[in-house]
Amino acid sequence: MNLSRSARWVLRLVSWVGLAFLYVPLVVVAVLSLNTATSLSWPPQGLTLDWWRAARKADGPREALWSSVKVALAATAIALVLGSLAAFAMHRFRFFGRTAVSFLFILPIALPGIVTAVALQNSFDRRIDLGLVDFRVGFGFHSLVVAHATFCVVIAYNNVVARLRRTSPNLLEASADLGARAGQTFRYVTFPLVRSAVVAGGILAFALSFDEIVVTTFTAGSGYQTLPQWIYANISRPNTVPLVNVTATFVMAVSIPLAWLAQRLSDA
Repeated sequence: MNLSRSARWVLRLVSWVGLAFLYVPLVVVAVLSLNTATSLSWPPQGLTLDWWRAARKADGPREALWSSVKVALAATAIALVLGSLAAFAMHRFRFFGRTAVSFLFILPIALPGIVTAVALQNSFDRRIDLGLVDFRVGFGFHSLVVAHATFCVVIAYNNVVARLRRTSPNLLEASADLGARAGQTFRYVTFPLVRSAVVAGGILAFALSFDEIVVTTFTAGSGYQTLPQWIYANISRPNTVPLVNVTATFVMAVSIPLAWLAQRLSDA
């Protein structure tokens, strides 16, 4: 499609305005992490690395970071297994209710986070009577893993099923014609084709779990705090605002390369 010179300039302007709207606040936070002042004043009064040294020694953000990493890793592992298996099942088989099942898989991420959070909180707080056994799930690390896995599985499912739809079934038929068993076909043909999609889904699921706060707030309980919760709890405290800026900048520095890698793997 050929565009006029003025239309191209308008598109460029809109694109740059959109990018500035998204990324200028991130640059501001990164600069404020080096600000000598303890407030969110702009422009910075000076530049220093003292807040980065203080954040490295502080127990609060370090413990919250480790808590977020543990939950995200566990939720990602569960999501990759369930999401990949569901993707293979939805792609390979045709059965009654297939469309409904596929819809149910993507529903957790389509619903507002507050709805999912309230539903999960009520489930974890309810006593379940199984006759001989009466138990209550409760809150903590295990509840967070289950809660995060409910929406992370959507990311893994979408990535794998999208790659399978782009894969020619002729490759599997050729493998069978050459005498390969089902396990050999999966090992040497199917898995190499979807491997990058699985890794990309894992990266995106980890990132989604890592920065989730709404569902986390409702399902973590009082004894477990993730990094987003720590940031939210300390952003209004003047003495810890510099540490919050440092923590947010560190998360950005780690997340942006991971997002770029996931995007490249998805296109591979």
